[in-house]
Amino acid sequence: MSAVSAGPGLLAEPISLAEQSYRDIRDRLIMLDIKPGEPINDGQLALELGVGRTPVREALKRLEIDHLVISYPRRGTFATIVDITELADVSELRRSLEPLAARKAALGASDADRDALRELARDIERLRDKNVDKRGLMQYDLSVHRLIYRVAGNPHLEETLIRLDNLATRIWCLVLDKVPSVAGHIEEHADLLDAIVAREADAAEALALAHITSFEQTIRAVL
Repeated sequence: MSAVSAGPGLLAEPISLAEQSYRDIRDRLIMLDIKPGEPINDGQLALELGVGRTPVREALKRLEIDHLVISYPRRGTFATIVDITELADVSELRRSLEPLAARKAALGASDADRDALRELARDIERLRDKNVDKRGLMQYDLSVHRLIYRVAGNPHLEETLIRLDNLATRIWCLVLDKVPSVAGHIEEHADLLDAIVAREADAAEALALAHITSFEQTIRAVL
């Protein structure tokens, strides 16, 4: 079962078994349901996902490119270790690309996109009433970023940012219990989403940069 394949604000679309397997396993790795360094049994995963081994093996090949798994000859495939030292490199790229995606989303969002962004913003504003746990909050974080990346309308930018956000989220999940206020970080997204909906490109760009900077500072504070 997928933890965050669709997620709040994201509409499920018909996809292949290989793509669904990729998303399911990817999100297990991101949320650390598959622990860093843990061996990956493709047969067991196939049973759990209700698919054959072929889609799972295809998914694992893609996940190796994403630096989420690593394969060793005669030893098998393992979830990669979460390397805290990657935070600086990942954040450096995100500080440049996240504001770009927010600006492009603000300038190019369709009416349907804006409806989805608006709905997600209002949903986030009600988070405290819902008493969402930290894991659920991280699912909202992933959903916001993935929606913005898609609305930005550049598949190459989207692919790059998803990979970076996945690595950042693994670091976040590793220290999640030490972070005092995850909800506050997630609630920052509402203003960003509203700026995109209002087509306020400069504001969206600035808010995206502030959000990424805040994320890095929060992680460093608990390390």
